[in-house]
Amino acid sequence: MPDAQHSSVQVTVLAHNEEARIAACLASLPVGEPGVTVTVVVNGSTDRTADIVRAHEGVELVEYEQGGKARSWNRFVLDGAREADVFVFVDGDAQLVPGSVDALARALAADPRANAASGLPMNGRRVEAYRRSIAADSGLFGDCYALAGDFVRRMRERGIRLPDDIIGEDGLVRALACTDLGPESGWSNVRVVPVAEAGFWCEPNALDARGLRQQAARMVNYSVRHFQNRIVSDIMRGEGPAGLPRELASLYGDYLPRFRPRLSPLWFAFDRKALARMRERMEAFRPLPPARP
Repeated sequence: MPDAQHSSVQVTVLAHNEEARIAACLASLPVGEPGVTVTVVVNGSTDRTADIVRAHEGVELVEYEQGGKARSWNRFVLDGAREADVFVFVDGDAQLVPGSVDALARALAADPRANAASGLPMNGRRVEAYRRSIAADSGLFGDCYALAGDFVRRMRERGIRLPDDIIGEDGLVRALACTDLGPESGWSNVRVVPVAEAGFWCEPNALDARGLRQQAARMVNYSVRHFQNRIVSDIMRGEGPAGLPRELASLYGDYLPRFRPRLSPLWFAFDRKALARMRERMEAFRPLPPARP
């Protein structure tokens, strides 16, 4: 599948408790095609995700006991994966449009300025709005995107990592791509290429009690992401990627006193829960009091 310019493609599927969807995800990928390696990184799972992957011929399995998408991204992509010309990323609950991996690789080959290429959503309540936004602003969704091998190599060489505890690694990956691993002042949307021929489907949460609980938990995560993004934006406007900490929680003590829930009927309650969760994490980074003599 890869052309002469792209002889190797690493497809990385990040999966946490995806036993219901991982088989469909793998069926949508070019497993076994020349030049393509498909690896599923199962992190912190307690279900049968790893067993299903293990039984799928032609797919590599990497298991991490500790969960966390960004943490697993760092461990595999920056510390463990082989060199490749293109790195494609897929969420374990997504299914790709046929030909998406090839389309992403071709888009990166065609534009030497591009550090990343993004697939487009194919379903969902706001699918058309999301597709327009990605096309207009060079957006990037974690469900399906690709990075140029040279971009990943430079991340490794410069020791630039995602904070292990960041929620929604895709936003930071987009920022790093658009700034070419520099501060925000160097931002250029031309470095992320939306690819109309690449797309993904995701199964929405069911409208039952379990699905509503999952959606509520997701909304709290979105709120945490909102506040984390404010911290990351501050860093990117200043020192740039070199100033990103190993964990954002190490900076919560400096930022949380400034944060307040948004005065929005949609977000106020979720923001309060998010800030409470962040305060709990902050406590882990407080220095211990000196021992008594």
